[in-house]
Amino acid sequence: MKRLILMRHAKSDWSSAGTSDHDRVLNERGRQNAVSLGHWLAQRSLIPDAALCSTATRARQTLDLLDLPPYTSVTFHRNLYLASAETLLTALRAAKGDTILIVAHNPGIGVLASAILTPAAGSSDLCHYPTGATMVATFNISTWETVALGLGQMTEFIVPRELPQYE
Repeated sequence: MKRLILMRHAKSDWSSAGTSDHDRVLNERGRQNAVSLGHWLAQRSLIPDAALCSTATRARQTLDLLDLPPYTSVTFHRNLYLASAETLLTALRAAKGDTILIVAHNPGIGVLASAILTPAAGSSDLCHYPTGATMVATFNISTWETVALGLGQMTEFIVPRELPQYE
């Protein structure tokens, strides 16, 4: 059994003129939401063995504020920045560990979330994946190399506004 945690980066700051999209930082709400998501993951024992993260500043900050244990293997991938669902799926197929966290961007993250679940899972609404949205899905597979679209069973879906805020 494998478990995937798909997370869109938290809310970013659009007020910094001249900052490239790749270098945009989280705003205050985004920072608070990322901390809350970290608490939510910990409370549910959703601790990834490995995290795959976009190199964009806002994705890296989101991952950092989750406060994952030091044994979580973290890899930053430039190709996850604004990645398509296909690129995200390729990265997942190369992952090692039972529980994998991917922190990336829309529209790819929402498209992958919709496509990777079984059709009966009601996943069509996941394409509109708001910032900080996090989906957890399980797969009855032995290695990530064999993951395919339509195999996942969604066990959790949360958006930051549904969580208590932590400092």
